[in-house]
Amino acid sequence: MVLNTDEKYKLVRGLGLLAAVSVIIGNVIGTGVFLKARVMTCNVGSPEWVLIAWVAAGFLSLAGALTYAELTAMKPEAGGEYVFLRDAYGRLSSFLFGWMQMFIAKPGSQAAAGMAFAIGLNDFIGGGLLGEAVFLKTSFIEISMIQIVALMMIVIFTTLNAATVAISGQIATFLTGVKLALILFVGLGAFIWATGDFSHFSMINNGGTCENVPDNARFGAATYSFAAGFGAAMLGALWGYDGWNNLTFVAGEVKQPGRNIPLAIIGSTILIIFLYVFVHIGYFYVLDPTTIASVPASSSVAKVVVSGFFGGDITSFATGLAVALFTVGLMLSSLGTLHTSILSGSRVPYAMAQDGMMFRQLGRLSVTRVPVSALIVQGILASVLALSGSFDTLTDYVVFGSWIFYALVTSSIFVFRRRYPDAVRPYKAWGYPVVPVVFLLVAGWLLINTVITSPTQSFIGIGLIILGLPVYYYLSNKASNNDNGEQEKSNVNDG
Repeated sequence: MVLNTDEKYKLVRGLGLLAAVSVIIGNVIGTGVFLKARVMTCNVGSPEWVLIAWVAAGFLSLAGALTYAELTAMKPEAGGEYVFLRDAYGRLSSFLFGWMQMFIAKPGSQAAAGMAFAIGLNDFIGGGLLGEAVFLKTSFIEISMIQIVALMMIVIFTTLNAATVAISGQIATFLTGVKLALILFVGLGAFIWATGDFSHFSMINNGGTCENVPDNARFGAATYSFAAGFGAAMLGALWGYDGWNNLTFVAGEVKQPGRNIPLAIIGSTILIIFLYVFVHIGYFYVLDPTTIASVPASSSVAKVVVSGFFGGDITSFATGLAVALFTVGLMLSSLGTLHTSILSGSRVPYAMAQDGMMFRQLGRLSVTRVPVSALIVQGILASVLALSGSFDTLTDYVVFGSWIFYALVTSSIFVFRRRYPDAVRPYKAWGYPVVPVVFLLVAGWLLINTVITSPTQSFIGIGLIILGLPVYYYLSNKASNNDNGEQEKSNVNDG
């Protein structure tokens, strides 16, 4: 049974500090830290520049996190960024952000996480079994068993998130522990169980295959530009850090928000920076840059490193066990990303519906005090994308749009400081106003660089956001008519 929150139920603050940290780490640490080393090495050529890109992207994310911590502690409400944009710039900007998150970004990331699990499962059972099995084939569409497995994971974790937020937090904490253990397993194992050489750090990529990396961003190519290469590496690293903002979506369900939200956002981001840099040092200790650049796009640098544990004989029990543990860990890591993405993503349509900017049913809570209707709609959209296979393309386009909104949300701190100077701020952004300004300047550079190097991707991303305009005006007019009707009814009754 689903009831309007105004009638009986309210969101429950059931997420403690550990669960809040898990929501962030669960969203951030997915597959990027295990996959992006190859492309980034192709982009900039040397280990030093790869590490610089990870550190720079980490500090940029931290600058955003410091700002978001103030905003979220000041306004600990469901929907997070949607609320900040609405209160700072009005409903149009917040609606377009929510539109992108609800219909493309969150369902796309969930479809990608489900597929990552299915691909890992296929690899674990020997490869080919799921990939070669066809569930449905017509003249219009072909659905593989890999897609069906991804669909099943989306359904299972959507159902799990229909339980109380406290249970969802416990699941997130467990799966986040798996993610941290996996990174430490790969990073520490590189130094303990593999043969390496620190001389690799003085080498550059020389003739690596760099599969699917464009020439203008591929080190050593005739048309290579360092600005384009480093910009591409930064975008790759930022994709690896993406998700540090997700706690804002469930801010209305965090215990002691004034204390726990800043601690979770800032502490998690700093921890992730250290983990990412550490594991990449391990990669380059074991493998030279040319070898890393030549890893096939269908594999991961982390798996190649793990395959070198205990002498590198894949037929030996120890090496085979290490590879199996890594594969299972990567599968569970994908499920952790799927779970926390479903948990946080469903709060955006809930907040929109509460404002009358989305269908009212999505703004209602179940007896477990979670927005089950929003969860179901989100799950359906993610399932459609998983079955269509179009999620990778859509999410690539959305990256550009996401950073437009990150910049807008960050700039809102100046609006709130000026407009509400006496508002209660349990935490004030460290380094204000310098840190937010630096974030905005670098974000602006990234956006301009992306427009120059990938104009088609950039403008399609903007186009997907603009598609929400007709829906916005329809819902705005509907809400306005409802308000007028209620006012007329009230006047009649008063008369």
